[in-house]
Amino acid sequence: MDIKEKLKKAPDQPGVYIFKDGDGKVLYVGKASSLRNRVRSYFQRSSDQSPRISAMIPRIRDIDWITTATEVEALLYESNLIKEHQPKYNVDLRDSKTYPLIKITMSEDFPRVMVARGRKSDGALYFGPYTDAALLRQAVKVIRKIFTFRTCASLPRKACVYDDLGLCSAPCEGKASRGDYAERIKEIILFIEGRKGELIKGLTGKMKELSGERRFEEAAEVRNQIEALSTAVYGKRSVGAAGLSELAEVLGLKKTPARIEAFDISNIKGEEACGSMVTFRDGRPEKSKYRMFRIREIKGQDDYAMMREIVRRRYMGSLKDKLPTPNLIIIDGGRGHLSAAAHEIRSAGLKDVPIIGIAKVFEHIYTLDRTLPIAL
Repeated sequence: MDIKEKLKKAPDQPGVYIFKDGDGKVLYVGKASSLRNRVRSYFQRSSDQSPRISAMIPRIRDIDWITTATEVEALLYESNLIKEHQPKYNVDLRDSKTYPLIKITMSEDFPRVMVARGRKSDGALYFGPYTDAALLRQAVKVIRKIFTFRTCASLPRKACVYDDLGLCSAPCEGKASRGDYAERIKEIILFIEGRKGELIKGLTGKMKELSGERRFEEAAEVRNQIEALSTAVYGKRSVGAAGLSELAEVLGLKKTPARIEAFDISNIKGEEACGSMVTFRDGRPEKSKYRMFRIREIKGQDDYAMMREIVRRRYMGSLKDKLPTPNLIIIDGGRGHLSAAAHEIRSAGLKDVPIIGIAKVFEHIYTLDRTLPIAL
């Protein structure tokens, strides 16, 4: 797909855009409140462009983007991608010492999370820099609402108003042990690093483990965190027509998949294992078609067998005639999970429905007809 076609498909959503040269090397990473408007602006003649950007434009041969629901999420993505790729034309962010950072005071028993400027040799963890100080402060507020952490310079003798507001876990009153608080900091780090798939999966396992121990109040708190991460923070994501079209192109599908079903296994040490199916229609979640499957046939920890069971129950059991046939099936896992599920799905008579596997932390797509995975 050439640049002109890509520009036509750019969505009117917040997100991160990535310019690449003819060899696939990342030239520049940026964020935008509207990817469509921002990306197109680079290719409109303007005297406002800096010499650096003007020199970059002729080298652009490809454009990628990641859509988000908010600029806050886009800000975190942008910084992580710049750190990963070190693009030549992001010199401002790479070299500047004035942009704000996220600082976590790891040398303290109960670390704080804050916005800072300049790195110091103080044992703290620093993330960034970030291009927008106001958005960064908003991001830290979002993190605090979900995970709660202390902000006081020294621990008071009793809890303050932030405990009542649900913004602090009140370690000063012993409401959070060092171990529990340290686990929370690890979750915050995953959030900042953009590893939300890994984070949500870990929290889901934690919730099920707490429920199994009949610690229902704590399990409910974790459930609320998962819901906040899935909806309140990132919003109701939509792949959109353009995204579905690109997915079809990458997978070599003859037509855009209007209906998608995705399967996952949650397995806590082989106990209380269950499977889930989520459904998308035209790129949007179709929650009325979501299903949970309590594992009945498998004892012990065997993810492949569990995956076989849940897809068999979906496509050979009572749901077969109750739900419409999907245009694409997604399996959470690598080659082994994909092969296990595909055997059952094909045995159910779905010979022509494409099936793919997405490896953990969403790094690769596996297909049945390719030896090597597709890097995301």
